[in-house]
Amino acid sequence: MTSRTEPGPASAVKSNERGIPAAAVRLSALVSAAPGRPTQPSHAPFDGSLLGGVPVCTTDDVDAAVVSARTAQRMWAAVPLNERRAVIRRFRGLLLQRETEVLDMVQAESGKSRLSAFEELADVALTASYYARTAARYLRPARRRGAAPLLTSTVEYRLPKGVVGIISPWNYPLTLAVSDALPALLAGNAVVVKPDSQTPFTALVTLELLREAGLPHDLFQIVTGPGPLLGSAIIERVDFLMFTGSSATGKLVATQCAGRLIGFSAELGGKNPMLVLADADIAKAARGAVHACFSNSGQLCVSIERIYVHRDIFEPFLAAFTAETRRVRLGPGRDWDIGMGSLISTKQLETVTAHVQDAVAKGARLVAGGRGRPDLGPLFYEPTILTGVTDEMLLAREETFGPVVAVYRVEDDAEAVALANDSEYGLNASVWSARHGASTGRRLLAGTVNVNDGYAATWASHDAPIGGMKESGTGRRHGREGILKYTEAQTVSLQRLLPVGPPPGMKNEKYARIMKAAVKVMGRFP
Repeated sequence: MTSRTEPGPASAVKSNERGIPAAAVRLSALVSAAPGRPTQPSHAPFDGSLLGGVPVCTTDDVDAAVVSARTAQRMWAAVPLNERRAVIRRFRGLLLQRETEVLDMVQAESGKSRLSAFEELADVALTASYYARTAARYLRPARRRGAAPLLTSTVEYRLPKGVVGIISPWNYPLTLAVSDALPALLAGNAVVVKPDSQTPFTALVTLELLREAGLPHDLFQIVTGPGPLLGSAIIERVDFLMFTGSSATGKLVATQCAGRLIGFSAELGGKNPMLVLADADIAKAARGAVHACFSNSGQLCVSIERIYVHRDIFEPFLAAFTAETRRVRLGPGRDWDIGMGSLISTKQLETVTAHVQDAVAKGARLVAGGRGRPDLGPLFYEPTILTGVTDEMLLAREETFGPVVAVYRVEDDAEAVALANDSEYGLNASVWSARHGASTGRRLLAGTVNVNDGYAATWASHDAPIGGMKESGTGRRHGREGILKYTEAQTVSLQRLLPVGPPPGMKNEKYARIMKAAVKVMGRFP
């Protein structure tokens, strides 16, 4: 019933073997904090060892960061776009060049596997490449049809918002701290980031690389400390906010943003479904489910927590999925063959444990996993599969955000779609089918739908928008939406010869008759 494991903490790679504490000291100096602030410690999930400490910022620090960022932004907005693109391209090169250092820090702070850490690095590099390549197309002035043909020349311009605040979570400390910032910077904005208190150093690594790439010193700033205090302070000062986190917190953030009438974009919670239709390739679906459910130890906003399987293939799929799950290598360290790492915190471990225990106590059947693994490290939990989950169980509707999935038998595709949509969330979905995947996917109320993949196909399609429906968020990342949201549309119209209105000496009634005739003619053209 257990997954394959790596040796316990005694043989795990200790965080200080590659100089993480030394790097932490260097990086902590980059925090936008006044001298003498107290520090908060950061510990490695793998073994609990101390990584270092960062200053506990105050609202005064946030104020100073935003003020200096606003000054830097005015100069940055005047920098030609080609020069801004060059900075982002250099950042991408440095990120890839310093791969080992960056992956070490991501793993040390988050406890994830090497491959999951690499997925973050690859995503940021691809995001940088995409927006450096496409920013000119999205931001260039666009001619629009004027009020009167030949007489009115109308152009739409894109102006930067000003200072963009980003509140990023712990589960993807590299991707979510910087991938939202890159298009904001290219659009001419400054950025102030509040990373999660559990993963500050990965964000600081990105700041170091951006400055090394030539980004002006005050343009991208990081404040560290308590989320409720600093998050509110950021919202009170910035011109736009990007938030990633829970739906409950997202609603509070949205309310505060609305009070200031500033723009807001958010990726929030999910209880993401997978549908395995009758014509699915069972072996491929089982392997795909492992990646979809247990990547990053299930601590992924778009990971799968519900699987609906057609009755005709339920038993063979469950057997194949269980077998694949038991092959997952669980353990600490930098071995590329380890399939799943640690949870991030005691709080996450307690949530995962409570959901599984509640389900089993109320009659669910434990098919695989279901145990913590303190022999591997303080926060390890086995990849877990349950059946017989019913609505009165916590696991049925609440987001677990861990390596736990419920598998359900359904009578047909229609039932699978109905159950998948029966949720307050609508972030991601997955459909496995040889012939009906796309048509079924379009019936799902989710911002992203992956056919014969769990989540990576849509996430890695950087030219297409991603985001949530219902309580899973508002706004979009990636694509044109991912950069234009950081701009204000400004329309400038130049009127020639005649004004828009009655010319001198013409009676209003005559003008109205002429305009009515003109409107009829213009209405015939698309």
